[in-house]
Amino acid sequence: MFAIKSVAIGAILTGASTVFLLTACTQEQQNKISRDIQNWTGTNGVLEVYAGDKLVRRFIKIDKLSTAMGTDDNKPRPYRFGYGVLDENLNMVADPGEKKVYFEISDYAGNYVFFENPR
Repeated sequence: MFAIKSVAIGAILTGASTVFLLTACTQEQQNKISRDIQNWTGTNGVLEVYAGDKLVRRFIKIDKLSTAMGTDDNKPRPYRFGYGVLDENLNMVADPGEKKVYFEISDYAGNYVFFENPR
């Protein structure tokens, strides 16, 4: 009985410590922790690129969208990059013949949306 209470108290203290540490972090640090967890677990991301209100490109099966960093100064660059399947017919399915490609998207480019595939 005593061992069970010790384990329960230990679990509560560990959980409380985790909550305390997360609340002590800045929002950016919390976001980085969340991204690190997502990078570890993987996602099924979709990147849609728009010209005005028209969808012009879609990349599917993206595991992560990364921010480019400078080689010498290690500062973030104004573009994101990743690998995904170019969904040429925009049907949200990796059809035969649609290949995985490298892509870059500028912060100054048109509108784009990155989200986890709900399917």
